[in-house]
Amino acid sequence: MARPLPPAVLVLAGHDPTSGAGLVADSEAVAANGGWALTVPTALTVQNGDNVRRVVPVDSAIMQETVDTLGDMPVAAIKIGLLADAATLDAAARIVRRFPGVPVVIDPVLKAGGGAELSTPDLCQRFVDNLIGQADILTPNRHELARLTPELPDDNDTERAVALLSAGCQGVLVTATDDPLPSSNDATVTHTLHTPDNARQWQWPRLAAAYHGSGCTLAAALATRLAAGDTLTVACEQAQHFAWQSLSHGYRPAHGQRLPNRFFAYR
Repeated sequence: MARPLPPAVLVLAGHDPTSGAGLVADSEAVAANGGWALTVPTALTVQNGDNVRRVVPVDSAIMQETVDTLGDMPVAAIKIGLLADAATLDAAARIVRRFPGVPVVIDPVLKAGGGAELSTPDLCQRFVDNLIGQADILTPNRHELARLTPELPDDNDTERAVALLSAGCQGVLVTATDDPLPSSNDATVTHTLHTPDNARQWQWPRLAAAYHGSGCTLAAALATRLAAGDTLTVACEQAQHFAWQSLSHGYRPAHGQRLPNRFFAYR
C-alpha cells in the first residue's frame, strides 16, 4: 500500500557537483529528517572540494515556471540557499509570497568555504531589503551576519541580529563554527538563536576538520523539522544535532574539505 507523501520542503538553491552542499545536500538532509524535497535550481556552479570556480545564475523565469508546475504538491516549508544575482533573488522573493503562512528558512550563502566570493555589497543590501522580511529564520555564520549589517560595529552579534529582526525576520540562528565567538574556548562551538523575545545558546564539541556543506545541512534540516510541526527552538536544536552528527560521521575525500554523511543513521 502506498504511503502518504512526507512533508514537502520547497528548496531553492544552487547545484554543487560535489554534492557536499547545494541542492543535493539539501535533498539528502530533507530526506534524512523525514521530508520530501521539491528542488528548484537557482544557479549552476563549477567547483570542487577546495573552492568555487564559477557561478552561473539560472534564468529566473525558469525558477518561477518550475514552481508553477509543482503547484499540485503541498509545500510545508521553504528553504532558500544560494542566490547569485538580483534576478534570482527577486524571483525567490516572489515565490515565497505565493505561500503565505509556510515557514521559510534562509541560508545566506555569501562566500564559499574555500574563499570565493558569491555575493556583492549591493546584492547583500537587496537581500536585506527584499527577502529577509519574509524569513521565519535566517541561518548566517558570523561572517555572513557582518556582511548583511555592514553599518554596525564589529563583534556585536546581538546588535547585528536585532537589526535583521527589525528588518522583519522572526529569528536569526548565528553559527560560529568558522569564526568563533571571542568568549568561546577552542574545544567548543557556540550557536546562538536570536528572536524578538529572547536568545538561546547551544554548545557543541568542536570537530577538528574543515567541512563542505555544513550550513546547507543545518538549514535544510531546520526547514524539514518546521515542516513536520516542531516549534522554532526545538527545530533549531534538532537541526544542530543532525548537522553535528552528519559532520562527525563525515567522509574524507582524497582532496579538499570533508563531506557530511547525512545518512549516518542508516549506515
